[in-house]
Amino acid sequence: MLYQFLGSAIAVALLVALAAWARIARPTPPLDEAAARRILADEYPQVQPTQVWIAADAAAALARAGEAALLLRRHGDGYTARKLPWTDLAAAKVDKGRVTVDIRDIGAPRFTLAWPADAAWPPEAAA
Repeated sequence: MLYQFLGSAIAVALLVALAAWARIARPTPPLDEAAARRILADEYPQVQPTQVWIAADAAAALARAGEAALLLRRHGDGYTARKLPWTDLAAAKVDKGRVTVDIRDIGAPRFTLAWPADAAWPPEAAA
């Protein structure tokens, strides 16, 4: 009985250690345009963005593909992507260098990104 108890205690300790180790996130490099395009191509293979903008903190990006806006933000050790109409993105306001977009998702109703203070909002496509 004592051996069973010790074996169970060791097994539980190993499982707790594994769970603690698994929570350690690997560092995510800052976004650049090439990385943002690659991630968006994985998430939305049918959509080809014409313009990509990187947030001021390089933790988020947005892209325009026709009348659609593609949003990308760091989440843990990966990225979260959302697609919405460009008009919804253009309606967002900048407050203290942060843009908050209502994405109407019950799990994450808002999408926030740092926007450069000297850049216009909404961003305009390059001519």
